[in-house]
Amino acid sequence: MLTSIALIILLGLFIGSIFTKLKLPSLVGMILIGIILGPHMLNLLDSSIIGISYELRQIALVIILTRAGLALDIKDLKKVGIPAILMCFIPATLEILGFIILGPKLLNLPILDSAILGTVIAAVSPAVIVPRMLKLMEEGYGTNKSIPQLILAGASVDDIFVIVLFTSFTSIATTGSNFSISSIIKIPISIIIGIILGILTGIVLVYLFKKIHIRDSIKILIILSVSFLFITVEDLLKGFI
Repeated sequence: MLTSIALIILLGLFIGSIFTKLKLPSLVGMILIGIILGPHMLNLLDSSIIGISYELRQIALVIILTRAGLALDIKDLKKVGIPAILMCFIPATLEILGFIILGPKLLNLPILDSAILGTVIAAVSPAVIVPRMLKLMEEGYGTNKSIPQLILAGASVDDIFVIVLFTSFTSIATTGSNFSISSIIKIPISIIIGIILGILTGIVLVYLFKKIHIRDSIKILIILSVSFLFITVEDLLKGFI
């Protein structure tokens, strides 16, 4: 496993730097090297790495969103409050409606399949959005109107909205059941519970960090560990919340 991890990191960084010099996103190069090393091409990765790929994706997502959260200023979020909320739903909704309207005409797809395809296309990737917006914030582009902060905040909730719709549409396609309004109600419930837990945990961690002198690196490890625990709790409570 250690050899596989070393190959992924070293070759990923190397290919990523090459793509950067070519004025292309480094992420594309990293994805490409992952495909090349994976089981469908050179098959150089240990099977244990493939077995924990879901957990690795969860860790990567937590790190990306933690980085985004630590870069956001609450004052900036207050300035873009309502537009940020609209950003969470309107772009994805319009994209899905576009596929529902054009899918049957251009691709000869059933309306339900068009809706599923629309949710797939509408989902944004934090791995792409977060680094680019942080770079814009560092360089000062659009910060006077808090545009990068607006996109960062919107992109996080957008995924929740789209994933719930995708799950509902695929459930209808596989089971033939009707669309449930309760699945839509899950969206604000999920967001509100997440906000409450985040605020309470943030208050406790801030109090802890003020009372006890802890290095910044240790603080990051604590925040990430708490985030991992939240994911575990979420999985355990899926049948109830």
